[in-house]
Amino acid sequence: MNHDEVDGVLRSVGGRLRALRQERHATLDDISAISGISPSTLSRLESGKRKYTLDLLLPLAAAYNVPLDELVGAPQTGDPRIHLRPVAVPQQGRTVIPLVRHYGGPHAHKHVLPMGPAAAEAPALNTHQGFNWIYVLFGRLRITAGGAELVVQAGEAAEFDTRLPHAFSNAGDQPVEFLSLFGAQGERMRLKTWDEAGGAAGIS
Repeated sequence: MNHDEVDGVLRSVGGRLRALRQERHATLDDISAISGISPSTLSRLESGKRKYTLDLLLPLAAAYNVPLDELVGAPQTGDPRIHLRPVAVPQQGRTVIPLVRHYGGPHAHKHVLPMGPAAAEAPALNTHQGFNWIYVLFGRLRITAGGAELVVQAGEAAEFDTRLPHAFSNAGDQPVEFLSLFGAQGERMRLKTWDEAGGAAGIS
């Protein structure tokens, strides 16, 4: 890599750190408690106002359970495979599997909500900027958003504004698996279908 390429990689680190934290619905204080890095330093790293050094990046890679090269967005070395690494979210009683490697644009994840004591507890509500589209693969998912509850079954989809206080919980007697596509505020999913003549017709 030349100097310009290195600078380009480093400029993207702050956005990656912020995206990783938001994907886990974690605060700066939460990550500080895990990594040992002060919230003010974490904030400066996310905004690009603090130099990225190994003594800061290594504990953050461990805190987010991602390889260092993925954390900094290092170029691929010829291996085209995507290595999916499940991430446990103990406070929410679920497992999250990132489905894409990039941190720009919508983020796609697979979520698994188990049965057991965690499923019976009332989930903590989260609020953050963005918009979420949900598709249930297996089981019954309860989505709480803005004071309302909706149960989504396998084969059904839902969407909601994540600025509303929201949470996911298991509404059935077996584990729940669902896909989540999370986008920035103001984005909307655009569906494309086939009209009767066999041509593609866009539907917002």
